[in-house]
Formats: sequence, structure tokens, C-alpha cells
Amino acid sequence: MKQYLSKRELKSWAGVILGTIIMCAGYVFFINPYNIVPGGVYGASIVLHNLFPNIQVGTFGYFFDIPLLLLSVWLLGAKLGIKTLVAALSTPVIMNFISWLVYPNEEALMSLDPSLICGGRFDMSNHLMLSVAVGSLVIGVGCGLIVRSGATSGGTDIVGMLLQKYAHIRFSQGIMMADGCVVLFGLIVLSFMSEDGNGLILSLYSLIAIYLISRSISFTLNGRNDSKMVFVISNADLTTLHNYILKDLDRTATLVKSSGLYTGEDKEMLCIVVSYKEVMRLKQVVKQADPQAFVIVTDAYDTYGDGWKSLPDLNELVPE
Repeated sequence: MKQYLSKRELKSWAGVILGTIIMCAGYVFFINPYNIVPGGVYGASIVLHNLFPNIQVGTFGYFFDIPLLLLSVWLLGAKLGIKTLVAALSTPVIMNFISWLVYPNEEALMSLDPSLICGGRFDMSNHLMLSVAVGSLVIGVGCGLIVRSGATSGGTDIVGMLLQKYAHIRFSQGIMMADGCVVLFGLIVLSFMSEDGNGLILSLYSLIAIYLISRSISFTLNGRNDSKMVFVISNADLTTLHNYILKDLDRTATLVKSSGLYTGEDKEMLCIVVSYKEVMRLKQVVKQADPQAFVIVTDAYDTYGDGWKSLPDLNELVPE
């Protein structure tokens, strides 16, 4: 039994903690003070804070996360790892702690007045679009780090999984529906409470925030997602191409014996996943081996297996 965590495990835990702090900072500095409702648990928490200002945004997170995590175990049979529990249960504490640090007093904490954040040095009231953009990107990076480290903050991911299982709705559509309900809830509440009638404008900003957060998470998880799947179909001798793949690219490929539907002629089909930087050189080598080869290049949205990502475990709670 190992007495100490491996370097990989320590790095994973560091990612969970750092990601949680970054995500909370994004909410505290750029989203919460301006009543932007970017869907999810903390979007709903922002709306509820407007109704009950004595309760902090982070604290409302417990009202949603704990029941959702329990539902995921009961209805989905999901196995919640210790990292997921730490991320979900520490987020409200960290968010409230950062808020307590940057606001001068209890009254400021209740109002979340942006002009009082760090003595007014982070007031983005006159640059709301910039605040939405920066806040969304910061939140997305934080969430992405958490997921890359083998955890999830729960939230509407669980709602999407429940809708997928019991209502036969696609996971991504379930997430969109859940976030849409949160934004609609925010529109109703903020329009009713707003003296200047900015509820609709804030809802439009919220939709922008939802999109930017999702793109930021995707980029953090997959980088540029530039993997390409290449199919090469030929009836010629492709030894040159085989050697290039094995020796120069240091990869392997799947070789499938096939035949032409019209000609009935025997062919071989190679299937390989490469980065976008390798595609051009690969096509040049294919042309050298067989100028008449049939080549298909398409995006590889996600790649699992040896040399790539590991497949998720059975019943593992995996966000999209």
C-alpha cells in the first residue's frame, strides 16, 4: 500500500483545487455583481440571492448541489469520486470566502455592489460586455481544469443525465433546457425587481455567457481539438505509406481489406487519427504511394485508446 500520493495524483488534486478557485473567482469578480445568470446551479443561486440577499450566492449552491448529487447516486447509480465531492462541496465555501475578502463589510456582501469590490478597482459596470466575456472565460477554464482532473462540479450535468435516461432527451439538449429554465427564471425575477427594466438585457448577456463558458470548457479539455481522422482507400502497394506511419509519425493505423462496390476489385483501407499539422505531409506521402488513392479527411471529435484518452469507467459521472 502506497503511503504517499503519486505525482500524477498530486497533480490531479492540484487541478481540482486550482480549478475550483479560478471558477469561484470568475463568479465573484465578473458575474455575481452584475446579475448575469449563466445557467447552472450558480446562475440560479444569483437569482435567489436577489430574492434573499442575506444568503450568499455560494451558500445557495449547497441547496442545489447536495440534492442533485444524491439524485445521481439514487437514480443514475453514478459513482461519485472523492474529487467530485470535494469540488462540489468546497465551491460554495471558496466562493463565499473570496466574496468576504473582496467586499468591505456585511452590507456590501448583501448588495454585491461592484463599486465596492477591492475598493472599486474591479468595477466593470461601464464595461459589462467585457466583464461577461472575461468572467465566462475564467469560469470555463476553472470548470475545465476540474473535469480534466477527474472530477465534476455536478450541477446541471446531472439534470441532463436524468433527462436523457428518463425523458429520452439528448444530454446536450437536456443541459440546454436546464440552463434555459434558469435564464428564464432570472429574466422573470430580475425584470420584476429591476427599477431600470434591464432584466431582458441581462438575460441576453446571460445567453452570451452560457455560450462562452461552454466554449472555454471545451478548449480547456480538448485544446484546439485539432485531431483529424484520415481514410485512405487504394488498390496499390502502400508500403511507403505504411513505413511513414510507423516510423516517421510513430503511430499505427487500422488496415481493412475491402473491395470496390462497382469494380469488385480488391483494395485496402487505412484508417488513422493524426493532428492537423500532420495531415498535409500524410497526403503528400499518399500521393507518392498512389496518386489515384481515394482519401477522406474528417474531424475526430474525441479519440480514446492507446496513445489517446482513456475510456470512462462504467457508471462514471462524465460531463459532456
